[in-house]
Amino acid sequence: MKEYPSDSIRNVALVGHSGTGKTTLAEAMLFAAGAVTRLGTIEDHTTTSDWDPDEHKRTFSLSLSIIPLEWNDHKINIIDTPGYMDFMGEVKCGLRAVETALISIDAVSSLQVGTEFAWRFADELELPRAFLINRMDRDNADFDRCVTDIQTAWGNKCLPVTLPIGAESSFQGVVDLLTMKAYTGDQGEEGPIPDDLQGAADQAREKLIEAAAETDDALVNKYLEGEELTADELSAGVRAGIASGSLVPIFAGAGAGVLGVRRLLTAITEYFPAPTDRIVQAGDNELKCDSAAPLAALVFKTAADPYVGRLTYFRVLSGTVAGDSHAWNATKDVDERIGTVYHITGKTQDQVPQIVAGDIGAVAKLAETQTGDTLCAKGSDVKLEPISFPSPSASAAVSPKTKADLDKMGSALHRIVEEDPSLRLERNADTGEMILSGLGDSHVEVNLERVKRKFGVELEMHTPRVPYRETVRSKGQAEYTHKKQTGGHGQFARVALEIGPLPRGSGVQFEDRIVGGSVPKQYIGSVEKGVMEGSREGVLAHFPMVDAKIVLVDGREHPVDSSDMAFKLAAAMALREATEAAHPILLEPIMDMQITVPEANTGDVISDLNGKRARVQGMNPSGAMTTIEAQAPLPEVQHYSADMRSLTQGRGFFTIEFSHYEEVPAHAAQKVIEEANRDREEAKT
Repeated sequence: MKEYPSDSIRNVALVGHSGTGKTTLAEAMLFAAGAVTRLGTIEDHTTTSDWDPDEHKRTFSLSLSIIPLEWNDHKINIIDTPGYMDFMGEVKCGLRAVETALISIDAVSSLQVGTEFAWRFADELELPRAFLINRMDRDNADFDRCVTDIQTAWGNKCLPVTLPIGAESSFQGVVDLLTMKAYTGDQGEEGPIPDDLQGAADQAREKLIEAAAETDDALVNKYLEGEELTADELSAGVRAGIASGSLVPIFAGAGAGVLGVRRLLTAITEYFPAPTDRIVQAGDNELKCDSAAPLAALVFKTAADPYVGRLTYFRVLSGTVAGDSHAWNATKDVDERIGTVYHITGKTQDQVPQIVAGDIGAVAKLAETQTGDTLCAKGSDVKLEPISFPSPSASAAVSPKTKADLDKMGSALHRIVEEDPSLRLERNADTGEMILSGLGDSHVEVNLERVKRKFGVELEMHTPRVPYRETVRSKGQAEYTHKKQTGGHGQFARVALEIGPLPRGSGVQFEDRIVGGSVPKQYIGSVEKGVMEGSREGVLAHFPMVDAKIVLVDGREHPVDSSDMAFKLAAAMALREATEAAHPILLEPIMDMQITVPEANTGDVISDLNGKRARVQGMNPSGAMTTIEAQAPLPEVQHYSADMRSLTQGRGFFTIEFSHYEEVPAHAAQKVIEEANRDREEAKT
């Protein structure tokens, strides 16, 4: 593929709900452009964008794919993104590399959850948007209903630019409202508008002309005076409207039949914004798309390959990335050597001399650079806004299946998290478990399968253990004498302790109140050490103790048999007995939750929260959505991701983070204690 100037490049992300035909559409675009000679299918695992074995197994997209093609002396970079909710991080990455979001809608199902999220993500980035009502050749396809639903959701600025000719099995092509011609068949053969569509086409064109005229005062005056806009004026108005967001075009098509696809490609080249139409803000700097300017590029994806190594995908916003050069990573403050640069088509890498401003490319084996980093000229103060990822909402504890897997587990997990920053990896200091968190259970599961396939490391996943705590409700006292005679040098120490509760979050505190030297100073440290080590296991279920003040009040030594070890052991046993006398209780982690759901689902969600021992603390309506603020015990919401999707048909989302510890109700505490002690006994056998 030849090198194109910046103003002849178009970058478009295909976004939308899973199953709306995005991957099939991308394949149809390649076929129409002559980039492939055979139309691949998802069922045969022959599409260019879904090339990963995990995608073949599940028959839907898991990662974004770059699909470049040439059309009408332009280069179009199509980024095909997943539609399944667990992989929305890839959508966020794809949208940061483009000027326009093309939202695919199924002509039968109309608006779905993924449609709403695609619009919201594009809206956050202030990207121009367009709709494709896809799969018009399916039974029960209804273009008019989809248009009505779109306009109800997002207003009358959403207007058809093409109309379907027929529907279902009789879908033949589209009418282009700008050229007022019909384009039928997979070759888009031009012809007159069918008589039965002429009236609808005239009405729809009038609305489009009005929207285009409103983008320019001179055009508005001309339109109001009843003058006809020229073809060039209409095209300029439509292009300006799309770029400003005052016009959201709606197209009709069927990717599987390559129907309407050629007109869509033409519309992309003629009406969608070019990289040169957009100025990107980087702090106080305005970046214009100019290949001669200093370099500024955003890394929007990192792929971990066991053979090639790390493959870094970037979008050049200004300047040029040349092979065998250097770039400064402004995010990490390190110099990176750029080796060979590539254009990417699906899984294929084509070596090129350079990547110009406005284009997308990749480079292998950068040492420090990760997704969201800025590459620029050294000495430049340009730093682009990092990519904003959804917060993880599902976690799993992962463990190696064999000793060999244990040795490689850490590095394999870190490489997979580099590839997908919407994952989070951490070791829980309380339970010792390695926790992998993602956007859903499927997200975590798919990535563990990738670890096995790419790095040969087999890992098992299970529900993370809840990090309970123990404390005391009242004061308690106990003394313990450690005495042991072995015929020679013995052991002796007596320790008297007092324990009492502290406010939540205080931890364990030790105080020495010895008077008169009943415990010599050289043994006070041993007592404290025994207390602190003893507090690591409570008396109820062996969970760590917190929020307690332990005071050394008395003791006794033996001039010959006392030792540091004796006082340490006596202190640990005295603590245990004092704790038992102070009404020990179990504590559980309480989580802060912000749950955003459609207004219609608010009642169901609150009812479900009440059943999870949660406390609803407030509700904030915003448009058609309501955000519920609540606190809930972690044991009750470990699988809330699945519950939320079931309650809201996938339309809800939430964030969750630790708040504090609270006492576990008696009925629940007894169950936790029994399970913990049973697990402890089983571990001994």
